[in-house]
Amino acid sequence: MKVRVDQDRCQGHTLCAMIAPAMFAPSDIDGSSSAVTEVVPADQEDLVREAAQSCPEQAILIEED
Repeated sequence: MKVRVDQDRCQGHTLCAMIAPAMFAPSDIDGSSSAVTEVVPADQEDLVREAAQSCPEQAILIEED
């Protein structure tokens, strides 16, 4: 599984970083998040899916293997 955050859509709600802090890092400037790594470790997949579903802007894009 791979993940990325669409920076044009992200509004900095930081829900993803609260749900999966090992996978998403909010910017200190505007709060927008980015993925810490594109490849999601197996033990983080469920959290990344939950974060994507919780994103109000649907800015988290997942590519399944």
